[in-house]
Amino acid sequence: MAMLSHKPLTLSNNSGLVLVTGHTGFKGAWLVMLLHKLGFKTVGISLPPDLESLYTKLSVDDRPSIEYFADIRDRARMIKIISDHNFSYAFHLAAQPLVLESYKKPIETFETNVMGTAHILEALMLQKNLKSIGVVTTDKVYKNDNKSRKFVENDALGGKDPYSASKVGTETVVKTWQTLSNLENGPRIISLRAGNVIGGGDFAPDRLLPDILRSYISEKAIEIRNLESTRPWQHVLDPLTGYVMAVILLEDKSIGALNFGPAEASLSVANVIQYAESAWGKPLLKNITEMEQKLEAVTLELDSSKAKDVLGWEPALNQEEAIFSTIGWWKKLIQGNSTASALCHDDIISALNSYL
Repeated sequence: MAMLSHKPLTLSNNSGLVLVTGHTGFKGAWLVMLLHKLGFKTVGISLPPDLESLYTKLSVDDRPSIEYFADIRDRARMIKIISDHNFSYAFHLAAQPLVLESYKKPIETFETNVMGTAHILEALMLQKNLKSIGVVTTDKVYKNDNKSRKFVENDALGGKDPYSASKVGTETVVKTWQTLSNLENGPRIISLRAGNVIGGGDFAPDRLLPDILRSYISEKAIEIRNLESTRPWQHVLDPLTGYVMAVILLEDKSIGALNFGPAEASLSVANVIQYAESAWGKPLLKNITEMEQKLEAVTLELDSSKAKDVLGWEPALNQEEAIFSTIGWWKKLIQGNSTASALCHDDIISALNSYL
């Protein structure tokens, strides 16, 4: 595997149109802003935003110049929308992303994450000038025996919960279209697997940092499912910079997947709470329960050495710094010291400076 010969994210004369699916989601909203900062124009396809989403807090200039509110399960609509544009790159983030929600809606989760991905890739294959596609899956695609070892890209895949299993299905779709694209000399397609992302603006249910913030804001106790569970927490801009580097800078078609996670060992839920309490400045109201413990993996670790080798990518923030950054973002917003857009721009500039 050859490492990039130039500095990461030292992009010049950026041009071309970039598709971002799931642009109203947490990661999608941040990705659009990052791409704009790098000089690209974007088109978004997503479901309508939740009222409390980061997307709704951003200025119009921080959203795609053209956006469609549509369901990726609608194959005909995806083909029509995508065929109306001439894309240079594409990032597919649209998904049903929540583990506990997948238990309530397993069929919808599979339809969105598996067939929705197939619809997007089918439509993109009709593009004439498309260079590469990044499909965002998850660190939860690996067959997890809870033995705390770090997963590498060629480890066995497998998921017991509907969300993880659907994302394994996504990986199967990606692998299939990688083969099809190679046969037709089409765009490079890469699977992008990241750990648990955190950062300003995420208010989704059943995620630890948003739940902690809701508890502080409402002054109501948070339900903690398992204090000992570990996850590879990382600031959202770390994997997103990796995604951009992998899709826009990398040319090696033999690299089918990349992990993006923290350099150090995963933090436990108890560790995250401890850092959050320190960042907020007071103890968290919490109730400890093990009701959902068997529904999710207990330990999870990612090995990102491949991304470091081929991209020169490393996380700019460690997990503690990511937690403090996230809490600090929300405190500034709540106190009225800044706008969501300004806070995001400050974080993006800081992240890009670390890669220049």
